[in-house]
Amino acid sequence: MGLLYALFFFLWWAVMHVLVIHRLGFNWYIAFTDSAINNTLLLVLSFTMVLVLHYYRPGKSKSLMLFGWSVILAMMCAWASNFVLSKIYQADSIYMAILDKSFLIRFCIDFLMIGWVMLFSWITSGMKNQQESEARKTDAEKLLREAELTGLRQQLQPHFLFNSLNSISALAGSRPEEARKMIQQLSDFLRGTLKKDEQQMLSLHEELKHLQLYLDIEKVRFGHRLSTEINAEEQSLQMLLPPLLLQPIVENAIKFGLYDTTGNVTIQITTKAENNNLVISITNPFDTETAQPKGTGFGLKSVQRRLYLLFFRNDLLQTNINQNLFTTTVIIPQKHG
Repeated sequence: MGLLYALFFFLWWAVMHVLVIHRLGFNWYIAFTDSAINNTLLLVLSFTMVLVLHYYRPGKSKSLMLFGWSVILAMMCAWASNFVLSKIYQADSIYMAILDKSFLIRFCIDFLMIGWVMLFSWITSGMKNQQESEARKTDAEKLLREAELTGLRQQLQPHFLFNSLNSISALAGSRPEEARKMIQQLSDFLRGTLKKDEQQMLSLHEELKHLQLYLDIEKVRFGHRLSTEINAEEQSLQMLLPPLLLQPIVENAIKFGLYDTTGNVTIQITTKAENNNLVISITNPFDTETAQPKGTGFGLKSVQRRLYLLFFRNDLLQTNINQNLFTTTVIIPQKHG
């Protein structure tokens, strides 16, 4: 688009050039020839420099080179056009006198035209380079975020996998049917995990279905001691969240709800839509005498880090203690449109 504007400007100036020469008393043929020769040379030299600047862009410290090139090229253009025109119209003494006296004016006009084109090309080239640099920087940051997100998820899976395999090993001898069932559930869970794309948000309904596979595995491990209550507001089920976000939070709730107690434990999961946010609360009881609630374990830290990398906010994961209940609340902003 910038090149088209420059060509239009050159065409406009060529027409003005013809009119000026004609107003000086020369016929249209001489006016057209004068304009055509001078502006053709001007156009060729200007856009030759545009091509040069496309491949070689001097830095700010060498910006005075543009001024120097403009002076040299303007001098070449004015001298060459005068030389050619004087050969063509050497018999016309009036035109030759005007041609000789107008050399300085032609040089100044050529300098302004060439300087304008070079400056315009230099600025647009700089803007393009800056945009490309910003795009590369953005791509690099995105790749780093994706790599970190992938790393966080990969760190979470071995812990859960080792626990599940240990439980299967314990069940294999005494309760082989439950061990086989747990192997199938683990297979389904891991298959679903591998299919998840960090950049593809999914509905809460889908996330809860996948979370249920994890809970089924844990219920085999802990038996009747573990029960869960899921209270999902209807409106919240179609709201979106990052995949596999809830599993480490629920794992944290199970770990610090059951490991230091001997009784039955109920994990409560509540979801609701609030101010264009998906709000999910996960509550677990803990024994205040034998256990300390862990709100800073790796699981919760990894969730908080994921939320920051995805939404650039540090306030999307909150924890709260109320007597013997530990609650983790996650807020997922929903995009408009």
